[in-house]
Amino acid sequence: MGKLDKLGAVVTGAGEGIGEAIAKEIASNGAKVACIDFNEESGNSTAKSINESGGEAVFIKTDISDPNQVKSMISDSLGFLGSIDILVNNAAKFIFGAVEDVSQDQWEDILKINVIGYSTCVKEALPHLKKSGKSAVVNLASVSSIIAGPKFVPYNTSKGAVLMLTRSLSVDLAEYGIRVNAVCPGSIHTSATYKHIAHMGTDVEKTLKEFQEGSLLKRQGKPKEVAKAVLFLASHEDSSFITGENIIVDGGLIYNTWPDMNGNVATYRHSFGCI
Repeated sequence: MGKLDKLGAVVTGAGEGIGEAIAKEIASNGAKVACIDFNEESGNSTAKSINESGGEAVFIKTDISDPNQVKSMISDSLGFLGSIDILVNNAAKFIFGAVEDVSQDQWEDILKINVIGYSTCVKEALPHLKKSGKSAVVNLASVSSIIAGPKFVPYNTSKGAVLMLTRSLSVDLAEYGIRVNAVCPGSIHTSATYKHIAHMGTDVEKTLKEFQEGSLLKRQGKPKEVAKAVLFLASHEDSSFITGENIIVDGGLIYNTWPDMNGNVATYRHSFGCI
């Protein structure tokens, strides 16, 4: 018997990295999973892997920045799952830069996915979540929700909003017994690590070493380590009295800081690899 037996879960951004690990972890604990992603190849791959391992999964191609696509996705997910008990908002857009470098279109792109997209998924899933006695929403935020990295203005801003969205939803949805929590990963080794390095224009091996040095545990995290935290918050058995909270999975990154010249401690000592 798994912790999530007979429950239906929707996982966005399930095609690779942390989202893939979450979908597989949830499926291995008994839930049927709707794997949502914009990338058809990677999304199908995740669903196929789950099915070949004895789980039950379906891939549904969706751009969560499009409300109409989200509405259709929730309907299709319900048709496969039978119920929607768990929603994991993990899909993300990565846009970096200083404020003067970010265009209006880029601001709109990142907010449409990282913030508004999450809200839209909750809105469309809400009627079904209300029917479940074990419903949970888990939002993927970031250590960037808590402390600011240099030239990360749009990403930091969007992830800070995810944390407040989580808290606000936990207040509004508590009357329906719906728990809403967040997970804040630090430097996790995924394909996003290399996108970040490419943006920085630095040496790959040297920068990976810096990312490792950024945490107290002197390594990057693994997607499965984040997935375990998501499983905990999704499980009514394990976390039925937890809502409005965020679990930080960063190897101590946020404590490995020093004050800047103005006395602010929200400055990274080392470069870090965002999720």
